Amino acid sequence: MIKIGIIGGSGYTGGELIRILLQHPATEIDFVYSTTRAEKPLSSAHPDLIGQTDMTFTGDVNFNVDVVFLCLGHGNSTQFLKEHSFSSVTKIIDLSNDFRLQADANFKGNNFIYGLPELNRTQIENAQYIANPGCFATAIQLGLLPLAKATKLSSAVHINAVTGSTGAGVSPSSTSHFSWRNNNVSWYKPFTHQHLGEIKESLTSLQKDASELFFLPNRGNFTRGILATAYTHFDGSLEDAQLLYKTFYSNALFTHVSEDPLNLKQVVNTNQCHIHLHKHEDTLLITSVIDNLLKGASGQAVQNMNLLFGMEEDLGLNLKAVVF
Repeated sequence: MIKIGIIGGSGYTGGELIRILLQHPATEIDFVYSTTRAEKPLSSAHPDLIGQTDMTFTGDVNFNVDVVFLCLGHGNSTQFLKEHSFSSVTKIIDLSNDFRLQADANFKGNNFIYGLPELNRTQIENAQYIANPGCFATAIQLGLLPLAKATKLSSAVHINAVTGSTGAGVSPSSTSHFSWRNNNVSWYKPFTHQHLGEIKESLTSLQKDASELFFLPNRGNFTRGILATAYTHFDGSLEDAQLLYKTFYSNALFTHVSEDPLNLKQVVNTNQCHIHLHKHEDTLLITSVIDNLLKGASGQAVQNMNLLFGMEEDLGLNLKAVVF
C-alpha cells in the first residue's frame, strides 16, 4: 500500500483528497496534518466522514511517507518546504500555484513537473515532484490545447468562464458567503487572473506564436463546477475541428468530446472534462466543463499520483456524476 500524507486537510481540496483516498484500493492515509485542528477527528471539518474513518488530524508530520499532498494556500507550500524536508524518495504533489510556472518550477534543486496529464503524461510518469494545475487553467487548457497542437491559435481567443463558490476556498469572504453568492453572478480579475500564466506557458509549448488570450472569470451562484467557453477564428469546418479534438484526446481517459451541448451536472462529482464544439461562420466556439474540486484540483492530483506510481490512471477515480 502507498502511504499518504496530507498537509492542510481541513479545506475543500483536502477534504476531497481524503474522500477519494479512503476508497482508493492501493493507498493508506498515514496522516492528515492541520495546525488548527490537531487531535480533532477528520469529521470535525468534514461531517460526511462520520462512520467512514476514525482518523484524527495531527500536528506531527511523517517525513518518510511515499507521497505527500500539499493542500496549502498559495505561497504557503514554498514556506512549508523551506522549513521541512521530506525523505529523498517521497513524492510531492502540490495543489497551490507556487511551482506551476517554469520560473518557479525548480525548488531546492528539485524540478516540479506541471501536472496536466493530457499534456505532460510522460514527464509525470517519470517525475518525483508535481505542480497540480489550477481549476480554471485545467478547463481552459483542455479546451484549447488541440488548437495549439495544430497551430490554429492564430487569432485572439476570448474566454468566459464561471466557477462555483468552492473555488474561493473554505473560509468565507465578502464574495463567497451564501448571502452574497445566492441569486447573484459577478465577474472578477478581468483579463488578469493568476491562471493565465500557466495557460499561456502550456499553449506556447505547443505553438510558440499562440495568440493573445482575453479571459473574463465569473463567480457563479452554485457550489462546484466550471463552465468555460472560448471562441476564436477557425478556417476549417466543424467536422475538421471535431476530428482534431477527438484525435488529440483519443488516449485520454478523462477528457471527452461531446457532440451535444454541455451542462455542469454531467461532470460534477467526477474527474471528467467534457468538451463541445460549435461553428458559427468563421468562428469556433469551444465549451469545456469540469468539477473544480476534482479534475480542477484533488481528482487530478490523484490521477497524477496514479501515473507517478505506475498504476492504472483511473484507479480510485471512477466517480459518479450528480446528473440530477
